[in-house]
Amino acid sequence: MRPAGALRARWGRTGRSARWTAAGVAVALAGGGAAWGMTAGGAARVETSEQRIAVVDGPKDDQHVTLDTTFYRPVGRAKGPAVLLGHGFGGSKRDVAGEARELARAGYAVLAWSARGFGRSTGEIALNSPDYEVKDTRQLIDWLARRPDVLLDGPGDPRVGMAGQSYGGAIALMTAAYDRRVDAIAPQITWNSLPGALFPDAAAGAAPSDGVFKKLWAGLFFTGSATRTACGRFLPSVCDMYQEIAEKGRATESALSTLRRSSPASVADRIKVPTLLVQGQADSLFPLDQADANARAIAANGAPVSVVWFQGGHDGGDPETTRVEGLVRDFFDARLMRSEPPSPDGFTVTRAGGLDSSTQEVVVDEATTRRYPGLSGVPSALPLSGGEQTIFNPAGGSPASISALPGLGALGSLGGTLGGSLGGQLPADMPGQTATFDTRPLDHPVWLTGAATVRLKIHGDGPLFAKLYDVAPGGTATPARRLAAPFRVTGGDEVTVTLPAMDYRFDRGHRLRLVIATTDMGFATPAEPSSYKVQVVSPLTVPSVPSLKTTSAPLPAWVWGLPVAGLAIAAAILLPWRRRRGAETDSNVPLEITGLTKAYKNGHLAVADLSFRVEKGQVLGLLGPNGAGKTTTLRMLMGLIHPDSGSIQIFGHRVYPGAPVLSRLGSFVEGPGFLPHLSGRDNLDLYWRATGRPQDEAHLEEALQIADLGSALDRAVRTYSQGMRQRLAIAQAMLGLPDLLVLDEPTNGLDPPQIREMREVLVRYAAAGRTVIVSSHLLAEVEQTCTHAVVMAGGRRVAAGPVAEIVGSGRRLEDAFLEIIGEGS
Repeated sequence: MRPAGALRARWGRTGRSARWTAAGVAVALAGGGAAWGMTAGGAARVETSEQRIAVVDGPKDDQHVTLDTTFYRPVGRAKGPAVLLGHGFGGSKRDVAGEARELARAGYAVLAWSARGFGRSTGEIALNSPDYEVKDTRQLIDWLARRPDVLLDGPGDPRVGMAGQSYGGAIALMTAAYDRRVDAIAPQITWNSLPGALFPDAAAGAAPSDGVFKKLWAGLFFTGSATRTACGRFLPSVCDMYQEIAEKGRATESALSTLRRSSPASVADRIKVPTLLVQGQADSLFPLDQADANARAIAANGAPVSVVWFQGGHDGGDPETTRVEGLVRDFFDARLMRSEPPSPDGFTVTRAGGLDSSTQEVVVDEATTRRYPGLSGVPSALPLSGGEQTIFNPAGGSPASISALPGLGALGSLGGTLGGSLGGQLPADMPGQTATFDTRPLDHPVWLTGAATVRLKIHGDGPLFAKLYDVAPGGTATPARRLAAPFRVTGGDEVTVTLPAMDYRFDRGHRLRLVIATTDMGFATPAEPSSYKVQVVSPLTVPSVPSLKTTSAPLPAWVWGLPVAGLAIAAAILLPWRRRRGAETDSNVPLEITGLTKAYKNGHLAVADLSFRVEKGQVLGLLGPNGAGKTTTLRMLMGLIHPDSGSIQIFGHRVYPGAPVLSRLGSFVEGPGFLPHLSGRDNLDLYWRATGRPQDEAHLEEALQIADLGSALDRAVRTYSQGMRQRLAIAQAMLGLPDLLVLDEPTNGLDPPQIREMREVLVRYAAAGRTVIVSSHLLAEVEQTCTHAVVMAGGRRVAAGPVAEIVGSGRRLEDAFLEIIGEGS
């Protein structure tokens, strides 16, 4: 199961054993020995060897499994501490090869393996069971103990750390509980309790047996890789367990017992090693409360624990790969290399700022404090308004509200038709199914770090879902996080509900909105129609952590810009763009940008006093070198980031996050993101249905003609080439035939015939009275496609007008472009 959007963090796994002898581990070298690798940048070479390691597992040690492994020798030292590096669910050892090489270059002996049931390893998946996967990893530690290049702390006792994401993170926790030779662990985006993760209940004192079944994530987990059997390579008993709970939609005692055995929560009192817990804020599968439970349990054993909340997770977000891998290496350096005293336990939260247009990377700040505060923090009580409200669960539980869905996390960051109908991002709540309660406008900013709580009185029986919104002064409500807290109610009892944990700033003048919904597409809900009466009986308790101190993360230096003289010369050479000053806004003008300026917290000025206007029927090319401010401009145009000053008007309406006029905008910026297990056709259909707009407004057939994928349209997107994904993404942007279409590098991955066809599509699209904005580096293509162009440099507009006038007589656009930016060289 891969996290959507990012598609990098997968699950990992392991096992345990009761009897360990040298004879129990047989090694067969596969591929004939060692291989050498070197990065293009001349990094130190890493010597690797491939081997199949035979292990014995099962409750009676009667199952023989062969694990496919790669060993990475430490660079620059004869012996190094060892790191066992697990992979994510559905993956293999290849997924962690890059991280393994970097650890080897840092002096570690790294063993990456494909867990039983994955990749080229034999055996069946047992959910990180103590009788199976944990036994496997303990025998891998035995193997490491016999390596001459692995540092030992005693006979048969290698100095070893374990790391991995999701499934691989859980095996690190489980192995540390069963094998005292493990010296440090760094699990990422993983679970504490599988029952609590798959059957959550946010009501105080609730048990997983009453929890609400997380049906979509569970379905992807257990059947996403199914081939010949209903559950793929799972143990038959595990498959039977899933089918039973999926059919009933409720937890069974036997299922809970199986899931508990694979949960660190069941052995938490045995985990006594230094631990770094890295959990994602964009994660509806294993939310922040799973890391919190692990942190509290391990700290109770006296072991040092550090906690990091980063921007990514199973639902997408910024994976912060370099940052996270650096944190893990630093942690192992302190705990395994012991070259310096370990840093004290701490808590770090990364907070997204804007976008650095020179690198196309999100600006991320770090907020840190020396002690992990848990999820309660320093509480503030915010009274809620709104009397008793009646809400309804529809027959069949459909249509259902949407909070987070597996693979749909990235949709919240997309513009286009989704932006107008869903407020620019998920979730979407169905009329009649939600009760809303608001605080008063805040007289000062509130930074929520932790899990808010509220006490409710509810008449009715069944599951409900609590969510938190940020309501701007204009009334636009956006989700604080695309997460819902499910809870089950019975009769007319009062219940204290814990909302999803998060780190989120509510600005002065904004209101916090509590939403209680009867349905959520990601969960199992009753088919029978029912109603509920919902009333709040307490303020909303909001935790904060005042000790968190923020420092901006370092960013690459600004490396390209035009001096003032160059700007003046360029402006004098070329026909200036005529713009209206002080004129009334015109609802017939697709786009008018005036005085747009955006600087980031690190002082980088991304866009400076940018102004231009686009008319109907035009195809405008937005040009400039890397770092010119093009992507920052597009993101402001889509309402994804706020300008510091200036204005953006689309058809006479001001742009802001969730502005209704964004429903007239279709966009494709910064790469396509699709559900890999669905077909291209199903992805387009699901995207449109998520907008909530009528199906007959989708113009799906026109979009399918644009994609021109033939029979591939009904294949899983994971089988698509880059060019096929690109065409599908552009077709998605054109769903609903938006009046203003914004495309960033639309021809990436297309071959010459496809590029020519895309050119014709865009020209025809604009000729029908619509408007197209294209950001591209292919100047020859822009010259043939675009009627007008805006050239940016150093965040400023240095030329604008009809392409023919910019090019002039006897020149190509590329020559004119190089002449313009050459003034700043």
